[in-house]
Amino acid sequence: MLTSKQRAYLRSLANGIDAIFQVGKNGVTPELRDTVDRALEARELVKVNVLDNNLLGPAQAAEMLGSRTGAEVVQVIGNKFVLYRRAKKPTIELPQAKK
Repeated sequence: MLTSKQRAYLRSLANGIDAIFQVGKNGVTPELRDTVDRALEARELVKVNVLDNNLLGPAQAAEMLGSRTGAEVVQVIGNKFVLYRRAKKPTIELPQAKK
């Protein structure tokens, strides 16, 4: 579970990246899930665009894709959302949570 400080840090990182995936009229397919899963392992942070012809809203698509890949939804804004999952070899160092 991400803290608000970690979420804010990830949002600032995601601000500079482009959406590399699109959820189209077919919704969250197994192929999309697999490619996002591989991208999360390589990048840890991905931005996804939800097209207007999709039956799911951006928040629904984010929750569905997040639960199917084991990722956390960092942010949903407009028709885009950001997912984060720590990789086996992490490249992003999150701020420490206070104990």
